[in-house]
Amino acid sequence: MKDLLNNIAVLRVLSPGTVSDDTAQVGQIIDRKGYDGLTFAIATGTLADTNATFAVLVEHGAAANLSDAAAVPDSQLLGTEALAGFAFGDDDETRKIGYVGDKRYVRLTITPSGNADAAALAAVAILSHPHSAPTSNP
Repeated sequence: MKDLLNNIAVLRVLSPGTVSDDTAQVGQIIDRKGYDGLTFAIATGTLADTNATFAVLVEHGAAANLSDAAAVPDSQLLGTEALAGFAFGDDDETRKIGYVGDKRYVRLTITPSGNADAAALAAVAILSHPHSAPTSNP
């Protein structure tokens, strides 16, 4: 049997909550130090507004505060930002997008459009392929 638990770290990106306007939901900056893999997992709850869409953006950089943030080129993503995005009919679903670039710091942003009602969202980062295992729990 393969052991995933001792070979990943799960970090909060966006705490579970609701957004009721078109404000970009900017995630926590993820430090990849000590890990070669990164996947963002996004979960939706009820998306009440019947015309809302939610675009996903992945940025990376070398500065810890991402003052040098740049959009990640498609060639450094596993999956696409379009496939990770969602719309009002995607209640209670999940999405994922992976990062295979070489920058240390990475961030996920979800930007609503046409959203006037409470939309429930959450996201986590799953760091994998650690340089040293087992990883700590929690």
